[in-house]
Amino acid sequence: MKRIEETMTLLSHLTELRRRIWRSLAVVLLSMGGGLYLAPKLLRYLKSVPPGSEMTWNVFSPWDGIRMYMSIALVIALTVSLPYILYQLWGFVKQGLHQQERTAALRYVPYSVICFLTGLAFGYFVVLPMSFSFTSKITKSMDLVETYGVAQYFGFMMNIVIPLAIAFELPVIVMFLTKIGILTPQVLHKMRRYAYLVLVIVASLISPPELISHLLVFVPLVVLYEISVLLSRVVYGRRKTTALVEA
Repeated sequence: MKRIEETMTLLSHLTELRRRIWRSLAVVLLSMGGGLYLAPKLLRYLKSVPPGSEMTWNVFSPWDGIRMYMSIALVIALTVSLPYILYQLWGFVKQGLHQQERTAALRYVPYSVICFLTGLAFGYFVVLPMSFSFTSKITKSMDLVETYGVAQYFGFMMNIVIPLAIAFELPVIVMFLTKIGILTPQVLHKMRRYAYLVLVIVASLISPPELISHLLVFVPLVVLYEISVLLSRVVYGRRKTTALVEA
């Protein structure tokens, strides 16, 4: 009997998940209309500012143009639909969370968005021009002709911007995990040397192979980690104070 109840509960959860996924997909498809309208405008903007304005964007396949057009439209649609998608995700996940975890998650959502946008801006306006300038100098020093495809340029850009945007989520993630009791400042302090090693690897992967560029990426990542440790101490202290008051 218990196994049957568990099976029914699992099926009801899967049904609800499928329903929320279909709702999210419907909103994304509706948003594609706006994405298809705005895609050429966004593409022209990216082409008008450095480093995109410093090259001729070529296509090497009849499909490259339509592929980029649809890809940019999809990115716009996902961005517009993100609040609704997060709302559907929250509606599904919150049933398995305690009240404290629900409150913490809702409180940190705005900060998560701000950190993500800050990471995108840092990646696009700081790291991307630096990386492109470095690779362009190497190409010219070898007397090679710079002929870039639009698909290759966007791939290069996304490989730099997206990892940095995700890395900028670190303070919010640490605060949330500290709030619900999974992380503590003591654990973060013990992990510091390993964390720095990971940050060195990340910085070397998303920046040009040159010391100054590594430092320009590595230093902000270290600052983010140390801010995360500091915020963890604050959240941990408040959590202990609340626990003492309730006791």
